[in-house]
Parts: sequence; C-alpha cells; structure tokens
Amino acid sequence: MFDKRSYDRRRFLRDAAVGTAAVSTGGLVAGVPAAPARAAADPVPAGTRRGGAVSFRWWGTSGWRIDIGDRTVLVDPYLSRFDTGLFRGAFDENTPLTVRPTVIDPLVDRAENILVTHTHWDHFNDVPYIAERTGARVVGTLTAYHLGLAQGLPSGQLAPVKGGEVLDFGAYTVEVISSLHSRNGAWSMAFPGVRVSRPPKPATIADLPEGDTLAYQIRVDGGPSVFFMGASDFAERNLVGLAPDVAMVASAATTATADYVPRLMAALDHPKVVVPVHWDNFETPLTNPPAVAPTDRKRLDDLIAAVRKASPRSRVLVPEYHTAYHF
Repeated sequence: MFDKRSYDRRRFLRDAAVGTAAVSTGGLVAGVPAAPARAAADPVPAGTRRGGAVSFRWWGTSGWRIDIGDRTVLVDPYLSRFDTGLFRGAFDENTPLTVRPTVIDPLVDRAENILVTHTHWDHFNDVPYIAERTGARVVGTLTAYHLGLAQGLPSGQLAPVKGGEVLDFGAYTVEVISSLHSRNGAWSMAFPGVRVSRPPKPATIADLPEGDTLAYQIRVDGGPSVFFMGASDFAERNLVGLAPDVAMVASAATTATADYVPRLMAALDHPKVVVPVHWDNFETPLTNPPAVAPTDRKRLDDLIAAVRKASPRSRVLVPEYHTAYHF
C-alpha cells in the first residue's frame, strides 16, 4: 500500500531536490544554461541496494533501458529497426515482422518489467522475444495482453492495465496513465483498433494495431520521478498531479493536436528536465549520431523551441543512443 502523503508532496520534493541535466547531440539543446548531466557508458554495479545507482539509456524511438541497481526496466524496447519503406516514401503495410536476436541479445542481458505504451510495431515488435528470453513481465493494454498470448507468452507473464494503477516493485513504483495516440495529417492514425481476444500470430506490421495508448511514470525510491510517453498526444486531466522531475516527450509529427507542448508542460507542472523522443529514423541501425530525417529534424527543433517558450525554466536534453543518463 503506497503512502498517499508522499504523492501529495511530489511537487515540493521535485522542486527542492532534482538534479541537473542539459546535454546535446550535434548542438541541439535548449533551456536555461546549466551544468552538463552526468553521462557514462559504464555498467551499473551488480548488487547495488535499494536507492543505489540509477541510469536511463535511450534506445531510439520511445525506447528506454532503466537500471535501478541490479534491476532493469524496459520501456518500448524496439531494437530490430527493420525497413518498412516509411522513411523512403514507400511505406508497405505488409512488411513482415522481423526480430533480430544478433542486435537484441548484446543489449538485453536482463529485464524484470517491460512497459508498453502501445502496440504499433515500432514499440511492440521485439517485446515478446525479449520477454521470453529474460522472463520479464509485460505491462500493457488488453491488446498487448492478447498479442502477447498470440506470440506464445504465458498469461502469468502478461499484466494488463488500463490506467490509474500504481504498481509497487519495492525499489520503484510504476504509475500507469491512460493516454492517447498522436494523429496524422488526416487527423487519423495508422492501424487503429484493439484486440479483445487472442488473434492469430501476427505476421506483418499491420497485424499490430495501436491497441489504445498508455503513459507511465516511474518513481525511484530515493531517486527521480520520470514520465514516459510513446506518442504525441495525451489526456490532459490524467496528467494533473504527476509533477515529474523528468519528462520523456514524444516529438509531434503533425499539428493535429492543438497546443500540444504548452498544454503538456502545464499539465506536467513544468518538469525540470524535458527529453525529446521519437524523433530519430527508427529504421536505421542504433548507432550514434542518431539518424534524423530532414523533416524530423525540423520537428525536433520546433519541439525544443516550443518547450523553451512554454516552460523556460525546463532544461532540454537531446539524448544519444546507449548513453547512461543520471538525473
């Protein structure tokens, strides 16, 4: 049972104690000048106790590896990054789903929880393989649950959530937030829909629908509270009171969502650190510097400018792949 008083104090504690972060890739950084965030490629020491070392590594798109001592949480881990034609103007919805163990295995040695924001291929494709390999629990929507079953995962390894849950894992808690997927230029989205029962095993990217969208906030005992989103829209009222130290904010592909950044910054109570995600070309290898399509670079620049205008006291960190950030 969680202590409600600690959640009532989130805003005060955040403003009093959060650390610094302001690192750029290729000079892309905005916000109030500050000392650089600590960044290192060294592994987290094994056996670190509760409240020990915590690191956050970006894996492209909205994917993250979070190491809390010797425990690991993944968010939307998509490492196979195969070509669908999306970034070449030749998108093929019948592209076969492909999992690349030679890419995944060196990066994923362990995981106890995998948090899935939604089930499009660039968020869910590698999840069943990683869960089977590591024994990790998959937390996601009912669609994620049924797609996990279809991929051969046992029901006991799948944790369906709706939003509103606060899950206690001892050294950290995971708060689940009901959210929204972004809209394309036609105010629609690719592959809408849900799975309310176990489907046949997915074969193509079109077999992985959006399946409803979630956001998550991880609160580390003795460490930061960090908000993760996997798409550039949100239910504003569902964010009130979260007040995260750090917000991983998805870059918007279109302007279909009105006042996206100002409303998001206000709803999150102007986080100390904002980290743009989902701006890289996720069909290229996961090597630095991250590949960015020209249109996505403009969107990234626009996001940075919008955060700077709406939340001038926030620091913006543009991440590089695999780099360990400590907040």
